[in-house]
Amino acid sequence: MLMLTVIGEALVDVVQRPGAETAAHPGGSPMNVAVGLARLGHDAQFIGRYGKDDHGTLIDEHLRASGVHLPVGADEKKTSVAQATIGADGAADYKFDIDWSLDGAAEKLADVAAGATAVHVGSIGAMLEPGASAVLETVRKASANALISYDPNCRPTIVPDASVARTWAESIVRYSDVVKASDEDLLWLYPQRSLEESAKAWLELGASLVVVTRGELGPWAITQKTSPAGVAMPAYRVEVADTVGAGDSLMAALLAALLDRGIEGRGARATLQLMSKDELKEILTFAATAAGITVSRPGANPPTREELEATLARS
Repeated sequence: MLMLTVIGEALVDVVQRPGAETAAHPGGSPMNVAVGLARLGHDAQFIGRYGKDDHGTLIDEHLRASGVHLPVGADEKKTSVAQATIGADGAADYKFDIDWSLDGAAEKLADVAAGATAVHVGSIGAMLEPGASAVLETVRKASANALISYDPNCRPTIVPDASVARTWAESIVRYSDVVKASDEDLLWLYPQRSLEESAKAWLELGASLVVVTRGELGPWAITQKTSPAGVAMPAYRVEVADTVGAGDSLMAALLAALLDRGIEGRGARATLQLMSKDELKEILTFAATAAGITVSRPGANPPTREELEATLARS
């Protein structure tokens, strides 16, 4: 299996559900993607930061239990925390206490920039300074030889200025092969444009494949070959426990499906541009089913490959 490097934040979600006691769970969008990839059978390494406190121990144990490689260990700062309040509809509202820097990871980031064949970045880690600049520089250098994927997963409570967030997002998209964004992300970043217009604009900016998640409507994807209609697939229908980690699970499964097909490295961009509608439908079905399994149970708990393949076989 191919190794994919995920760079971004790890944090602890302190979750309050209606009528339930507060509970702490390891989280952070990029970290969730690394876990999702590892559970789907791919070698994934995670470069982020967390402290040597109890929250950091929770994160470290979670990553190791899922088989994620950790080239950078805990530091002396406190672990970042997200206060998540779950509404009656299962949706989560977040408040953050974040420390995002990559001072201790400079050597490993240089290795990734020089030799990686697949790199994923996103969310707070690709928009919040001082770490965001290190992420962008790593992506810029790695893009010559690696499959680059990106999920903006915008957090207005962290980066409240949409114009600032838009600048960061477009800086990463410029070097990305695969971009996944939610409908909420795109409508916040580009309120005057339709989802389709924003996705096409990101293709023009540099991406080869743009996937838009649309909640219950399911994912929609577009490449230059499938433009303008793109390809839409329905969501996998389940009883929703909550939506925590759904987009991250879809992102991980999307990347796993690409890696399953050997799509990585210098030739990834050309392969994505030539992908047929039928193959794209298969990939979206794989990814949407993974997201469906995740929302059927509490927290960011993505499926294993065995779970996902068994669910697909029953569908």
